[in-house]
Amino acid sequence: MRFIKMHGAGNDYVYINGFEQTVDNPQAMVQRIADRHLGVGGDGMIIVCPPGPGIEADARMRMFNADGSEAEMCGNGIRCACKLVYDQGLSDAKPMRIQTGHGVLSLDYQLDEDQKVCQVTVDMGCPILAPDQIPVQIGDHERIVNYSIREHVQWPKNLTDSWIAQCGLDQRMTCLSMGNPHAVLYCNNVAAVPLEFVGPVLEQHPMFPNRINVHFVQVNTQSDVTMRTWERGSGITMACGTGACAVCVAGVLSGRSSRQLVAHLPGGDLTLDWNTVGDTVYMTGPAVEVFEGKWPG
Repeated sequence: MRFIKMHGAGNDYVYINGFEQTVDNPQAMVQRIADRHLGVGGDGMIIVCPPGPGIEADARMRMFNADGSEAEMCGNGIRCACKLVYDQGLSDAKPMRIQTGHGVLSLDYQLDEDQKVCQVTVDMGCPILAPDQIPVQIGDHERIVNYSIREHVQWPKNLTDSWIAQCGLDQRMTCLSMGNPHAVLYCNNVAAVPLEFVGPVLEQHPMFPNRINVHFVQVNTQSDVTMRTWERGSGITMACGTGACAVCVAGVLSGRSSRQLVAHLPGGDLTLDWNTVGDTVYMTGPAVEVFEGKWPG
């Protein structure tokens, strides 16, 4: 099985060209190939294949988390999927249209001096704010914006309450979907958040029936934030494209930041724009190939 290792702002996946190869059991394969000690290593695996019957698109992207679960969408992943499609000569459509679990998305891209895709802007579509569509189950609410979680969440017993003060956590969350579910919380110092302990608590909380991606955000200015992510099914990741879009929307809804935003993630920066025309979120960021290889089993 031939593969390409790529990343978008450090959010890395093993890519399979599904136009030329077939993966019989992707749920099992991703758990082996994404293992960072015994496999290629990555936050998961993405198969880029022909679109479904009757779907007007240039390609389809299927994204699998490292634990074997299939996700609806991946913002960093779709930029690299666009790179694979163009660089492998599968399509040179511009804009390119890629089918995902969140529908068909439109992508514009830039080429480097070697005529390879290096930067991609994705029309991520409109945010989904209705709690039952995210989904979030915490009573009858029109939106989950600045919602206090003090009475809902029991933090791990091995953590003292001092971590909340140390990072300056505001225990109010904003939730939305960008094709996959997100919970956004704000603090004064994201580096002080014990993400490896608190991330799983929120991801698997009963209020989120499909689990959820968790983001902690530090507001630097109205147009500049720093964020860290616990991804559903993968754990701590270097970046999350849909999550950065969610942070942009959450900042506007909660009155903390503007519609045009630069998000600093551990793996790099993403530029977001929640456009007032059409209500769609545009995300711009890098698409980088690391290496190619062959997987034996």
